[in-house]
Amino acid sequence: MRKDVRILLVGEPRVGKTSLIMSLVSEEFPDEVPPRAEEITIPADVTPERVPTHIVDYSEAEQTDEQLYQEISKANVICIVYAVNNTNSIEKVTSQWIPLINERTDKDSRVPLILVGNKSDLVEHSSMETILPIMNQYTEIETCVECSAKNLKNISELFYYAQKAVLHPTGPLYCPEEKEMKPACIKALTRIFKITDQDNDGILNDAELNFFQRACFNTPLAPQALEDVKNVVRKNVSDGVFDNGLTLKGFLFLHMLFIQRGRHETTWTVLRRFGYGDDLELTQDYLFPLLKIPPDCTTELNHNAYLFLQSVFDKHDLDRDCGLSPDELKDLFKVFPYMPWGPDVHNTVCTNDQGWITYQGYLSQWTLTTYLDVQRCLEYMGYLGYSIISEQESQAAAVTVTRDKKIDLQKKQTQRNVFRCNVIGMKGCGKSAFLQAFLGRNLMRQRQIREDHKSFYAINTTYVYGQEKYLLLHELFTDSEFLSDSEISCDVVCLVYDSSNPSSFEFCARIFKQHFMDSKTPCMIIAAKSDLHEVKQDCSPSPLDFCRKHKMPPPQPFTCNTVDVPSKDIYIKLTTMAMYPHARLRCMCTCNRCTFCVCQNFLNSDLLHSVKTKLYTAVLNRLSPDVDELGAMLLADEESSLGHQVHAVSYVEDSIFMESSLDARLKTEDRHVMQADLKSSTFWLRASVGATMFAVLGFAMYRALLKQR
Repeated sequence: MRKDVRILLVGEPRVGKTSLIMSLVSEEFPDEVPPRAEEITIPADVTPERVPTHIVDYSEAEQTDEQLYQEISKANVICIVYAVNNTNSIEKVTSQWIPLINERTDKDSRVPLILVGNKSDLVEHSSMETILPIMNQYTEIETCVECSAKNLKNISELFYYAQKAVLHPTGPLYCPEEKEMKPACIKALTRIFKITDQDNDGILNDAELNFFQRACFNTPLAPQALEDVKNVVRKNVSDGVFDNGLTLKGFLFLHMLFIQRGRHETTWTVLRRFGYGDDLELTQDYLFPLLKIPPDCTTELNHNAYLFLQSVFDKHDLDRDCGLSPDELKDLFKVFPYMPWGPDVHNTVCTNDQGWITYQGYLSQWTLTTYLDVQRCLEYMGYLGYSIISEQESQAAAVTVTRDKKIDLQKKQTQRNVFRCNVIGMKGCGKSAFLQAFLGRNLMRQRQIREDHKSFYAINTTYVYGQEKYLLLHELFTDSEFLSDSEISCDVVCLVYDSSNPSSFEFCARIFKQHFMDSKTPCMIIAAKSDLHEVKQDCSPSPLDFCRKHKMPPPQPFTCNTVDVPSKDIYIKLTTMAMYPHARLRCMCTCNRCTFCVCQNFLNSDLLHSVKTKLYTAVLNRLSPDVDELGAMLLADEESSLGHQVHAVSYVEDSIFMESSLDARLKTEDRHVMQADLKSSTFWLRASVGATMFAVLGFAMYRALLKQR
């Protein structure tokens, strides 16, 4: 809606332009009329359309042609005033004023015109027979009003129609020569129909019509009013009503009826509610609502947005196979001015055996768009009508801006659900295969991908400690060890090398030392093509020693040359590292397939072994050989119990993996104990004291871990 309306009155001298303005303001005919009235502003609260209105007078005696041209260029609507008792002033409408105005305005954005026949009190006949041919000749003429400044006849109506011509113009909607709606209007109303048709059955049932009525006019229709509307359509359009619902043809007919009866404001109210401007294009304010995103914050879709997108998917998944066929996908995007997803999307998200985007893939693509280009996401949600269907102020309500990553690191926890992993490695090391394996495609399926349909992104869900998270893989193409800030910015780094190529790992080592050695971003090294013969890398140290030196997980073997779907364990590890970047998690087992089993890591840590050794020595010190086996069994039971207690801990701090100086001393101590004959009561007393000490120490360590968490 415009912020204000500027009305300009032009015409021959002494036709009553100034009198009309003064009669409107004072509500009486002036005794003395000045040559020209000063510009008048009518406040919004006293106008029917609630829009401030500026009324500008023109006087040939007081203004130059240049001033006239400037006023024409600034006007939103121009009233050409003539005197109904002056034939010459009527002729000047077509011979002078309309050509002059058209010369000073763009052809594609002609200013609306209103013909005003003043002094109707001086004649008994109407001038409409003379004016109608002129109105038919010039489509920019909105209407003609006969009035009288002296009798105050139709003065308020004149300026109301002038306002209406600006706020609810006929030109963009209707072609009077052909008596049909214009293509742009039909296109806009068709989109509105498809958005409102929430079950996608091609008709608007009573519930959908009532929702449409509430969304546009803030009031539902009574049952009888609904029937009256449908009866009007039935009488005029044979297939306008089907199965007691309004078809697209009937919907368009209703709006043409509104326009033909002069109720343009009804159609414009609908158009503007769905985001359209005066040019029948979706406005920038509608498509791109304001959304502030501070540095180091990311953007994600919230729960309500996913519910909306789920309803859109269900609406177009007509065969209910949880996949969008090409026709279903095309139908979904009919409300868009262009096809937003290219063929590469099928290699970015999960698809079914037919290559169609699955429900999970569909949500993943929306998640990817929101994370990488939130403005594009807002635009897309605007095309789908999110703010109307979800009854929100704008589609910005669908987006959650996460908090600063520095705060997550300080609090050692995150509320984010989308994590970015940059995949780096030499050309040909297997990065693309690593991305496609994340989507469940083995090497055989990957060979069917066309070169021009490849994607540098892959996104899918993983589960970390029972929570569903999105992992976004981004393949970086660089032969240089220097990366830009945008290439470095991520939640976790995946350095890929070809285990069958002896010169492949050196590139990863250089990248790590250059950018990530002193960074807080966790890194993982992937030994790709592990199904091939592993060769020794040319660089020193070896990949395993390199990882130990820099306190990283050992190189993870990876291959997608499998018969079945490639394993997702490695991607779960990456997501876990992204969620807990402050915890130096290492896989201690040899299988390299576990997802950071924290219990095993803890039970195999050097610190726990040193504590266990000390307690073992203290308890069994000076005990008889007969009870060695019993003591060992007791300690084994205590260790198992401690393991069960620690299992609930979700991550372990760096201190767990620091070698204790105590451990170094204990390794040099003589672990042989002296044997002595003891009475049975003395043995059980000492054994009980030792067990109690172990339990207290274990409980203290457990409390310490929980406090760190």
